[in-house]
Amino acid sequence: MSIAARAFWVASPGEGEIRDVVVAEPAEGEVLVRSLWSGVSRGTETLVFRGGVPESQHAAMRAPYQEGDFPAPVKYGYLSVGVVERGPAELLGRTVFCLYPHQTRYVVPAAAVTVVPDSVPARRAVLAGTVETAVNALWDAAPLVGDRIAVVGGGMVGCSVAALLARFPGVRVQLVDADPAREKVAEALGVGFAAPADAVGGCDLVVHASATEQGLARSLELLADEGTVLELSWYGDRKVSLPLGEDFHSRRLVVRSSQVGTVSPARRSTRSYADRLALALELLADPALDALVTGDSAFDELPQVLPKLASGEIPALCHGIRYDQERLT
Repeated sequence: MSIAARAFWVASPGEGEIRDVVVAEPAEGEVLVRSLWSGVSRGTETLVFRGGVPESQHAAMRAPYQEGDFPAPVKYGYLSVGVVERGPAELLGRTVFCLYPHQTRYVVPAAAVTVVPDSVPARRAVLAGTVETAVNALWDAAPLVGDRIAVVGGGMVGCSVAALLARFPGVRVQLVDADPAREKVAEALGVGFAAPADAVGGCDLVVHASATEQGLARSLELLADEGTVLELSWYGDRKVSLPLGEDFHSRRLVVRSSQVGTVSPARRSTRSYADRLALALELLADPALDALVTGDSAFDELPQVLPKLASGEIPALCHGIRYDQERLT
């Protein structure tokens, strides 16, 4: 017996559509998930929506349950929260997170879902994939008690990093962004805020997540001697120039990359991908992280919403997509 569902596809660069799909009955060891919420990661997903994934990165950028190929048509996404309708007894009725595209119902192996703690609302749980990126970044950065830290770029990833750093004892954390509206988000997360020109320097660590050449250059300027910039930005098909002249070498500055595709070498021997995601979901028990889901739309509205997110007409960090029960049957 097959199950009717609907999924969002990028039909061509800059154009999306909702398609009817058929989902097979779950086999042994699989689960049928009914979606409650999904999240649009504005940076990566709008890059995909615009058709901006470089050809050299087509394989690296594939999402776990992606269908189709870049640039289009492609079914893409990785922040899904739903309830298990069929599957192993221990998962039935449980709210779970899965790295799945925007779709009303889907079947995946039971091992592909992670149970959402009861302390985490389903809407907030869509942030798990991004908080997982932040966890990996901080494993890479290994901040110390009392460090002076700036996070340059107040997007979804940067704000998630700042939110976790706010829990470190004795650290000075400042979120740096050109958009003054990010000050309210910083306040909700319990960290300081500054425009790029006003940011406090002398930092032991700068986490860069603005995905701009100017933000990366400013990150270097904010470092103390022997400080480190941890680069989290994804630039897609854009080339970036970096000022490595003047005092870059004499001050012994470091630029280091971090990417969620592999577990940080600092934890690889003791932590798995599943461990990292489970930790991210535990950390989402903090209500302050609600500030990162900055808007909601119905699933049916996705073809109209994504162009507005891509153009900036709808300002967003993570944009929530809700699945209404009466539209799923």
